[in-house]
Amino acid sequence: MTKSDNINISDTIQQIGNDAVRLAQKKNLENGIPNVYSKNGVLYFQLPDGTITMENPLEKGVYKAQLDALTPAS
Repeated sequence: MTKSDNINISDTIQQIGNDAVRLAQKKNLENGIPNVYSKNGVLYFQLPDGTITMENPLEKGVYKAQLDALTPAS
């Protein structure tokens, strides 16, 4: 295997990973699940309506109620 082959394989693996992440992000938003990003250790939440916030929507409101409905009681 040559260095060129390794670069092509590496690029292909990177592209597959990037495509998978984009698909997961799209499916999250379509299913009403916020996407979560971190920049410099700060969390940002992208809501399905496109709003970006630093407040965790899973701690209160509609998203909290949805999460509670999916989480079994302890």
